[in-house]
Amino acid sequence: MTKRRDDDIRPAPQDLHDRIGSIEPMRMVGDLDETTDAAPPTLSVIVPILNEAENIPILHAELREVLSGIDQSHEIIFVDDGSTDGSDRALAAAVDADPHVRVIEFRRNYGQTAALSAGFKLCRGEIVVTLDGDLQNDPRDIPRLLDTMAEGHDLVNGWRVNRCDAALSRRLPSWLANRIINKLIEGTGVQLHDFGCTLKAYKRGIVKNIRLYGEMHRFIPVFAAWLGVSVAEIPVNHRPRTHGEAKYGLSRVMRVILDLIVVRFFADYSTRPIQFFGRIAALTTGAGLAGVAGLWLLRVFAGLPVSLGALFILAALACISGLQIVFMGLTGELLVRSYFEGQHKDQFVVRRVMGG
Repeated sequence: MTKRRDDDIRPAPQDLHDRIGSIEPMRMVGDLDETTDAAPPTLSVIVPILNEAENIPILHAELREVLSGIDQSHEIIFVDDGSTDGSDRALAAAVDADPHVRVIEFRRNYGQTAALSAGFKLCRGEIVVTLDGDLQNDPRDIPRLLDTMAEGHDLVNGWRVNRCDAALSRRLPSWLANRIINKLIEGTGVQLHDFGCTLKAYKRGIVKNIRLYGEMHRFIPVFAAWLGVSVAEIPVNHRPRTHGEAKYGLSRVMRVILDLIVVRFFADYSTRPIQFFGRIAALTTGAGLAGVAGLWLLRVFAGLPVSLGALFILAALACISGLQIVFMGLTGELLVRSYFEGQHKDQFVVRRVMGG
C-alpha cells in the first residue's frame, strides 16, 4: 500500500471553513431545553486522559495548530480519568495558556466510556470530535472528518488502516472484536472496519441523546444507526506510542463482547423482554426434550445403561444454569439503567472543572 501524503488529502483551510459552515445542526427533543452560552462554539474536541502527562503538552500544541487552521470557534475538553502521574498539572498549565481549554477532573478512574460521557455532557459545540490522548490519533485528520461530515453525514468514524500496535495483544483482538460486532449488528445499516477507533466526529444531537455504560463508547455508531442517522468511515493516520503505556489488551475483548450482547438486547428487546426470554426458553426446552427423546431411543434400541441419563441431566442443568446467569445479568443491566436514567445520575464523580 502506498503511503499517503497529508497534503494530497487535507482540504484547503478556506474551502473547509465554507464546507463546515454548510453543515446543518441536528436537533432532537433531548437537547432543546438546555441552557448554553449566547454564542457556543461550532466545534468541541473531547480528549479522555489517563496518565498522559508527557503527551498532554504535545497534543495540546497540535490541536491548537490544527484548530486555528480550521478557523471556527472551538473548545477543547480534556477529561482526566483519575490520572496519578501529574497529568492534572499538565492540564492546569494548558488551561492557563489557552482560553479554549476546559478540563473535567474525576475523583478516580471510571473508564473511557465515563470520560467520554462527561465530555459529551459538558460540550457545547454543534460538532463534536473525540480522540485519544496518547498521540496515536493524529489531530491533522480532524479537517478530513469534518470535510466528510459536510458531505451530508451525521457521524464520521476513523479507520486505523495501518495500525502501529502490537499484533498479538492489540491488532488481533481488535480484528476479532470488529468481526464479531459486525456479525451481531447485521441489519442495523452499519458495518465498520474499526469500531474501537476513538477518532470520530459527531453532530451534537447524537452525543446529547445517547446514554453510555460499561465499554459502550465504541458502539456509538450502532446507537446512531438506530436513531436513523447517516454514518460514514474514512481511513485515518495512526502513530506509534512514544510516551506512557498502553491501557488496553486482551482482557478487554471479553468485556466488549459482553457489552455487545447487552447492546443487542436493548436494541431488539428492551421494550418487550418477554420476546427475548420466550425465545431462549423455547430453545432450551426444545433442546431438553430432544435430549430426553434421544436418551429414550438409545435405551430402547441400543440397550444403553440408565447412567447416561444422569450425565444428560447434569449437562442440561449446566446449560440452564449458564443461561440463568446471563438472564440475571441482563436483568441487572435493566435495573442499573432504570436507576441512573430515572434518577438522572451519572456514573462518575467530578472533582473539579477548570477553564471555560
